[in-house]
Amino acid sequence: MAEALYAADGGYYSAPGRMIGRAGDFFTSVSAGPVFGELLAHHVAAVAPLGDFRIVEIGAHHGTLAADLLTALHRDFPETAARARYTILEPLPTLAAVQGRNLAAWQVDIREQIGEIPPGDGILIANELIDALPCQVLESDGTGWQEIGVGLGAEGDFQWQALGPAENLAAGLPMREAGYRTEVRPDLRAFLAPLVERVSRMLFIDYGFEREEFLDPARRDGTLRTYLKHQAGEDALLEPGSRDITAHVDFSSLREDIRGLGGEIVRFENQSRFLTALARQILLEKEGRIDEATRRWVRNFQTLTHPGQLGAKFHVMEAHFPARRI
Repeated sequence: MAEALYAADGGYYSAPGRMIGRAGDFFTSVSAGPVFGELLAHHVAAVAPLGDFRIVEIGAHHGTLAADLLTALHRDFPETAARARYTILEPLPTLAAVQGRNLAAWQVDIREQIGEIPPGDGILIANELIDALPCQVLESDGTGWQEIGVGLGAEGDFQWQALGPAENLAAGLPMREAGYRTEVRPDLRAFLAPLVERVSRMLFIDYGFEREEFLDPARRDGTLRTYLKHQAGEDALLEPGSRDITAHVDFSSLREDIRGLGGEIVRFENQSRFLTALARQILLEKEGRIDEATRRWVRNFQTLTHPGQLGAKFHVMEAHFPARRI
Protein backbone atom coordinates (compact mmCIF):
# COMPACT_ATOMS: atom_id res chain seq x y z
CA MET A 1 0.00 0.00 0.00
CA ALA A 2 2.85 2.38 0.85
CA GLU A 3 4.58 1.65 -2.46
CA ALA A 4 1.37 1.83 -4.50
CA LEU A 5 0.45 5.22 -3.05
CA TYR A 6 3.73 6.96 -2.25
CA ALA A 7 6.59 5.48 -4.29
CA ALA A 8 8.48 8.37 -5.89
CA ASP A 9 8.40 6.52 -9.22
CA GLY A 10 4.96 5.15 -10.05
CA GLY A 11 3.07 5.82 -6.82
CA TYR A 12 -0.49 7.09 -7.15
CA TYR A 13 0.12 10.36 -5.30
CA SER A 14 3.46 10.93 -7.08
CA ALA A 15 1.89 10.92 -10.53
CA PRO A 16 1.20 14.27 -12.22
CA GLY A 17 -2.38 15.17 -12.97
CA ARG A 18 -5.54 16.00 -11.11
CA MET A 19 -6.93 13.28 -8.86
CA ILE A 20 -9.42 15.18 -6.67
CA GLY A 21 -12.73 16.77 -7.60
CA ARG A 22 -15.19 16.31 -10.44
CA ALA A 23 -12.45 15.63 -13.00
CA GLY A 24 -10.51 13.34 -10.68
CA ASP A 25 -11.03 10.10 -8.80
CA PHE A 26 -12.85 11.26 -5.65
CA PHE A 27 -14.38 14.27 -3.93
CA THR A 28 -13.18 15.82 -0.68
CA SER A 29 -14.49 18.62 1.50
CA VAL A 30 -11.75 20.81 0.04
CA SER A 31 -12.72 20.10 -3.57
CA ALA A 32 -16.34 21.03 -2.77
CA GLY A 33 -15.31 24.69 -2.52
CA PRO A 34 -13.56 27.27 -0.30
CA VAL A 35 -16.06 27.24 2.59
CA PHE A 36 -14.34 24.31 4.30
CA GLY A 37 -11.05 26.21 4.52
CA GLU A 38 -12.85 29.38 5.57
CA LEU A 39 -14.56 27.66 8.48
CA LEU A 40 -11.34 25.93 9.55
CA ALA A 41 -9.76 29.40 9.66
CA HIS A 42 -12.45 30.42 12.14
CA HIS A 43 -11.64 27.37 14.24
CA VAL A 44 -7.90 28.08 14.12
CA ALA A 45 -8.55 31.64 15.29
CA ALA A 46 -10.67 30.35 18.17
CA VAL A 47 -8.12 27.83 19.48
CA ALA A 48 -4.83 29.50 18.50
CA PRO A 49 -2.27 29.68 21.33
CA LEU A 50 -1.02 33.01 22.61
CA GLY A 51 2.00 34.37 20.81
CA ASP A 52 3.49 33.04 17.59
CA PHE A 53 2.35 29.62 16.50
CA ARG A 54 2.55 27.22 13.59
CA ILE A 55 -0.15 25.56 11.51
CA VAL A 56 1.12 22.21 10.26
CA GLU A 57 -0.77 20.48 7.49
CA ILE A 58 -0.08 16.90 6.39
CA GLY A 59 -1.74 15.51 3.29
CA ALA A 60 -2.06 18.92 1.64
CA HIS A 61 -2.18 17.52 -1.92
CA HIS A 62 -2.14 20.58 -4.21
CA GLY A 63 -2.31 23.15 -1.41
CA THR A 64 -5.94 24.19 -1.95
CA LEU A 65 -6.92 23.93 1.71
CA ALA A 66 -3.91 26.01 2.74
CA ALA A 67 -4.86 28.73 0.24
CA ASP A 68 -8.52 28.77 1.34
CA LEU A 69 -7.64 28.81 5.04
CA LEU A 70 -4.97 31.50 4.73
CA THR A 71 -7.22 33.69 2.59
CA ALA A 72 -9.95 33.63 5.23
CA LEU A 73 -7.53 33.95 8.16
CA HIS A 74 -5.88 37.09 6.75
CA ARG A 75 -9.25 38.58 5.78
CA ASP A 76 -11.22 37.85 8.94
CA PHE A 77 -8.53 37.49 11.64
CA PRO A 78 -5.53 39.61 10.61
CA GLU A 79 -4.04 39.71 14.11
CA THR A 80 -4.09 35.91 14.35
CA ALA A 81 -2.74 35.61 10.81
CA ALA A 82 0.19 37.85 11.73
CA ARG A 83 1.21 35.38 14.47
CA ALA A 84 0.79 32.25 12.35
CA ARG A 85 3.36 30.36 10.28
CA TYR A 86 1.94 27.80 7.85
CA THR A 87 3.99 24.66 7.24
CA ILE A 88 3.17 21.77 4.92
CA LEU A 89 4.84 18.44 5.52
CA GLU A 90 5.29 16.88 2.08
CA PRO A 91 7.80 14.11 1.34
CA LEU A 92 6.85 13.74 -2.35
CA PRO A 93 8.83 16.12 -4.60
CA THR A 94 6.15 16.23 -7.29
CA LEU A 95 3.47 17.39 -4.85
CA ALA A 96 5.86 19.77 -3.08
CA ALA A 97 6.56 21.46 -6.42
CA VAL A 98 2.82 21.86 -7.13
CA GLN A 99 2.24 23.25 -3.64
CA GLY A 100 5.08 25.72 -4.08
CA ARG A 101 3.56 27.03 -7.29
CA ASN A 102 0.00 27.19 -5.99
CA LEU A 103 0.99 28.89 -2.74
CA ALA A 104 3.56 31.30 -4.13
CA ALA A 105 1.48 34.24 -2.90
CA TRP A 106 1.72 33.04 0.70
CA GLN A 107 4.66 32.55 3.03
CA VAL A 108 4.27 28.79 3.36
CA ASP A 109 7.08 26.48 4.44
CA ILE A 110 7.16 23.13 2.67
CA ARG A 111 9.22 20.58 4.58
CA GLU A 112 10.11 17.04 3.55
CA GLN A 113 10.61 15.50 7.00
CA ILE A 114 8.98 16.02 10.39
CA GLY A 115 12.42 16.60 11.89
CA GLU A 116 12.80 19.72 9.73
CA ILE A 117 9.96 21.42 11.62
CA PRO A 118 11.38 23.14 14.71
CA PRO A 119 9.81 22.48 18.13
CA GLY A 120 7.17 24.99 19.08
CA ASP A 121 3.49 25.63 19.62
CA GLY A 122 1.01 24.89 16.92
CA ILE A 123 -1.99 23.16 15.40
CA LEU A 124 -1.90 20.07 13.20
CA ILE A 125 -4.52 19.85 10.45
CA ALA A 126 -4.95 16.40 8.94
CA ASN A 127 -7.85 16.27 6.51
CA GLU A 128 -8.35 12.79 5.03
CA LEU A 129 -4.85 11.78 6.08
CA ILE A 130 -5.31 8.72 8.29
CA ASP A 131 -7.45 6.83 5.76
CA ALA A 132 -4.58 7.02 3.25
CA LEU A 133 -1.87 5.80 5.65
CA PRO A 134 -0.76 2.21 5.03
CA CYS A 135 -2.67 -0.45 6.93
CA GLN A 136 -2.24 -4.15 7.53
CA VAL A 137 -4.98 -6.66 6.76
CA LEU A 138 -6.08 -9.33 9.22
CA GLU A 139 -8.35 -12.30 8.53
CA SER A 140 -10.13 -14.53 11.01
CA ASP A 141 -9.87 -18.29 10.70
CA GLY A 142 -12.66 -18.74 13.24
CA THR A 143 -10.32 -19.38 16.17
CA GLY A 144 -7.75 -16.60 15.78
CA TRP A 145 -6.49 -13.80 13.54
CA GLN A 146 -4.04 -14.26 10.67
CA GLU A 147 -2.04 -11.51 9.01
CA ILE A 148 -2.66 -11.29 5.26
CA GLY A 149 0.07 -9.98 2.98
CA VAL A 150 0.78 -9.60 -0.72
CA GLY A 151 2.69 -12.12 -2.81
CA LEU A 152 3.24 -13.00 -6.46
CA GLY A 153 1.10 -15.56 -8.23
CA ALA A 154 2.35 -18.05 -10.82
CA GLU A 155 1.76 -15.54 -13.61
CA GLY A 156 3.46 -12.67 -11.78
CA ASP A 157 0.21 -11.08 -10.59
CA PHE A 158 -0.29 -9.85 -7.04
CA GLN A 159 -2.27 -12.15 -4.75
CA TRP A 160 -3.26 -12.21 -1.10
CA GLN A 161 -1.40 -14.76 1.02
CA ALA A 162 -1.45 -15.75 4.68
CA LEU A 163 1.61 -14.65 6.67
CA GLY A 164 0.85 -16.48 9.90
CA PRO A 165 -0.72 -15.57 13.25
CA ALA A 166 -1.33 -11.84 13.69
CA GLU A 167 -0.27 -11.99 17.36
CA ASN A 168 0.22 -8.40 18.66
CA LEU A 169 -1.51 -6.91 15.62
CA ALA A 170 -4.77 -8.48 16.77
CA ALA A 171 -4.46 -7.48 20.44
CA GLY A 172 -7.90 -6.59 21.79
CA LEU A 173 -9.81 -7.62 18.66
CA PRO A 174 -12.94 -9.71 19.30
CA MET A 175 -13.25 -13.00 17.48
CA ARG A 176 -15.16 -13.08 14.20
CA GLU A 177 -16.30 -15.86 11.89
CA ALA A 178 -13.84 -17.48 9.49
CA GLY A 179 -13.10 -15.32 6.45
CA TYR A 180 -13.88 -12.03 8.20
CA ARG A 181 -11.31 -9.33 7.30
CA THR A 182 -10.41 -6.04 8.90
CA GLU A 183 -7.55 -3.52 8.93
CA VAL A 184 -5.19 -2.16 11.58
CA ARG A 185 -2.60 0.63 11.59
CA PRO A 186 -0.04 -0.40 14.22
CA ASP A 187 2.45 2.29 13.16
CA LEU A 188 0.09 5.23 13.64
CA ARG A 189 1.30 6.15 17.14
CA ALA A 190 4.93 6.15 16.00
CA PHE A 191 3.91 8.36 13.06
CA LEU A 192 2.25 10.90 15.35
CA ALA A 193 4.84 10.86 18.14
CA PRO A 194 7.36 13.30 16.56
CA LEU A 195 4.55 15.81 16.01
CA VAL A 196 3.84 16.09 19.74
CA GLU A 197 6.98 18.21 20.13
CA ARG A 198 5.85 20.49 17.33
CA VAL A 199 2.14 21.04 17.92
CA SER A 200 -0.04 21.26 21.00
CA ARG A 201 -3.30 20.52 19.19
CA MET A 202 -4.24 17.99 16.50
CA LEU A 203 -7.32 18.16 14.29
CA PHE A 204 -8.23 15.03 12.31
CA ILE A 205 -11.07 15.07 9.78
CA ASP A 206 -11.78 11.75 8.14
CA TYR A 207 -14.27 8.97 7.48
CA GLY A 208 -14.46 5.95 9.73
CA PHE A 209 -16.15 4.40 12.76
CA GLU A 210 -15.78 3.73 16.45
CA ARG A 211 -14.45 0.20 17.04
CA GLU A 212 -17.81 -1.47 17.71
CA GLU A 213 -19.14 -0.29 14.36
CA PHE A 214 -15.78 -0.73 12.63
CA LEU A 215 -15.84 -4.41 13.61
CA ASP A 216 -19.54 -4.96 12.99
CA PRO A 217 -20.00 -8.68 12.21
CA ALA A 218 -21.76 -7.70 8.98
CA ARG A 219 -18.66 -5.83 7.73
CA ARG A 220 -16.93 -9.11 6.90
CA ASP A 221 -14.89 -7.76 3.96
CA GLY A 222 -13.37 -4.88 5.92
CA THR A 223 -13.13 -1.32 4.58
CA LEU A 224 -10.15 -1.53 2.19
CA ARG A 225 -11.22 0.08 -1.08
CA THR A 226 -9.86 1.70 -4.24
CA TYR A 227 -11.17 4.76 -6.06
CA LEU A 228 -10.80 5.54 -9.74
CA LYS A 229 -12.94 8.08 -11.59
CA HIS A 230 -15.38 8.14 -8.66
CA GLN A 231 -15.94 4.38 -8.83
CA ALA A 232 -15.21 2.32 -5.71
CA GLY A 233 -13.43 -1.00 -6.14
CA GLU A 234 -12.72 -3.86 -3.76
CA ASP A 235 -9.54 -5.25 -5.36
CA ALA A 236 -6.73 -3.30 -3.71
CA LEU A 237 -4.12 -5.33 -5.63
CA LEU A 238 -5.37 -4.31 -9.08
CA GLU A 239 -2.98 -2.12 -11.14
CA PRO A 240 -1.06 -0.61 -8.19
CA GLY A 241 -0.27 3.06 -8.66
CA SER A 242 -3.21 3.66 -10.99
CA ARG A 243 -5.85 4.35 -8.32
CA ASP A 244 -6.33 5.52 -4.76
CA ILE A 245 -6.26 2.94 -1.96
CA THR A 246 -7.97 3.73 1.31
CA ALA A 247 -9.30 2.14 4.50
CA HIS A 248 -11.62 3.71 7.04
CA VAL A 249 -10.30 5.11 10.31
CA ASP A 250 -10.82 3.18 13.53
CA PHE A 251 -11.44 6.23 15.71
CA SER A 252 -11.26 4.17 18.89
CA SER A 253 -7.73 3.15 17.95
CA LEU A 254 -6.83 6.74 17.06
CA ARG A 255 -8.15 7.88 20.45
CA GLU A 256 -6.02 5.27 22.22
CA ASP A 257 -2.91 6.34 20.30
CA ILE A 258 -3.50 10.00 21.14
CA ARG A 259 -3.97 9.23 24.82
CA GLY A 260 -0.86 7.07 24.75
CA LEU A 261 1.07 10.14 23.61
CA GLY A 262 -0.31 12.26 26.47
CA GLY A 263 -3.16 13.87 24.57
CA GLU A 264 -6.73 14.59 25.63
CA ILE A 265 -9.68 14.27 23.25
CA VAL A 266 -11.54 17.59 23.31
CA ARG A 267 -13.89 16.91 20.40
CA PHE A 268 -15.36 13.98 18.52
CA GLU A 269 -18.39 14.69 16.36
CA ASN A 270 -19.57 14.49 12.80
CA GLN A 271 -18.51 17.12 10.31
CA SER A 272 -22.01 18.56 10.07
CA ARG A 273 -22.16 19.49 13.75
CA PHE A 274 -18.58 20.81 13.77
CA LEU A 275 -18.95 23.08 10.74
CA THR A 276 -22.49 24.24 11.59
CA ALA A 277 -21.29 25.57 14.95
CA LEU A 278 -18.47 27.45 13.21
CA ALA A 279 -20.81 28.85 10.57
CA ARG A 280 -23.61 30.00 12.87
CA GLN A 281 -22.67 33.69 12.91
CA ILE A 282 -21.83 33.72 9.21
CA LEU A 283 -25.20 32.20 8.35
CA LEU A 284 -26.99 34.84 10.43
CA GLU A 285 -25.15 37.58 8.56
CA LYS A 286 -26.10 36.05 5.21
CA GLU A 287 -29.75 35.56 6.11
CA GLY A 288 -32.04 37.25 3.60
CA ARG A 289 -29.38 37.81 0.96
CA ILE A 290 -30.19 36.56 -2.54
CA ASP A 291 -27.05 37.46 -4.50
CA GLU A 292 -25.20 34.74 -6.39
CA ALA A 293 -22.14 34.80 -4.11
CA THR A 294 -24.33 34.08 -1.08
CA ARG A 295 -26.21 31.30 -2.88
CA ARG A 296 -22.91 29.74 -3.91
CA TRP A 297 -21.60 29.92 -0.32
CA VAL A 298 -24.75 28.29 1.05
CA ARG A 299 -24.66 25.51 -1.57
CA ASN A 300 -21.04 24.79 -0.65
CA PHE A 301 -21.94 24.75 3.05
CA GLN A 302 -24.88 22.40 2.45
CA THR A 303 -22.62 19.96 0.57
CA LEU A 304 -20.27 19.91 3.55
CA THR A 305 -22.96 19.46 6.20
CA HIS A 306 -25.94 17.64 4.68
CA PRO A 307 -26.26 14.09 6.14
CA GLY A 308 -26.78 12.70 2.65
CA GLN A 309 -23.57 14.24 1.36
CA LEU A 310 -20.44 14.88 3.47
CA GLY A 311 -21.94 15.91 6.80
CA ALA A 312 -22.46 12.45 8.31
CA LYS A 313 -19.77 10.55 6.42
CA PHE A 314 -16.89 12.54 7.94
CA HIS A 315 -16.00 12.92 11.59
CA VAL A 316 -13.81 15.39 13.46
CA MET A 317 -11.50 14.29 16.26
CA GLU A 318 -9.54 17.02 18.03
CA ALA A 319 -6.85 16.46 20.63
CA HIS A 320 -4.98 18.75 23.00
CA PHE A 321 -1.63 17.97 24.58
CA PRO A 322 -1.65 19.99 27.83
CA ALA A 323 1.46 18.46 29.41
CA ARG A 324 3.68 18.90 26.36
CA ARG A 325 6.90 20.82 26.94
CA ILE A 326 8.24 23.16 24.28
